[in-house]
This record gives sequence, structure tokens and C-alpha cells, in this order.
Amino acid sequence: MLIINVKENESIDKALKRFKKKFEKTGVLKELRARTAFEKPSVRRRNQIIRAAYREQQRLAETNG
Repeated sequence: MLIINVKENESIDKALKRFKKKFEKTGVLKELRARTAFEKPSVRRRNQIIRAAYREQQRLAETNG
């Protein structure tokens, strides 16, 4: 369970933003979306490889460009 203490003179918007950031870090929503549809292990591995290659290209482009 997430607990967000609202500080004195802190707006609700800031507290809500802190809550959203903390909630996103837990990965609950990401896991929920992943569990809604079954993904074969071979497809999951293929997608991981594709994502890793894309990130590597972005990293190389950033260092060279």
C-alpha cells in the first residue's frame, strides 16, 4: 500500500504527482497489462531482443551524433 504524506502548505496537485510517480515505480499497472493477454515465451524473448537492439541504436546515435 502506498502512503503519501501531504506536507503543510503543499498543494494537492503536487501530492498527487508524487503519488503517481511512486505508483508508476511499483510497476503494478505494467504487470496488470502484461497479464491481460498471454504472450508466448518465444514472442516475449523476441520482443526483448528487438527492444534491446533499438535501445542500443539510440545509445550509439546519441554518442556519435
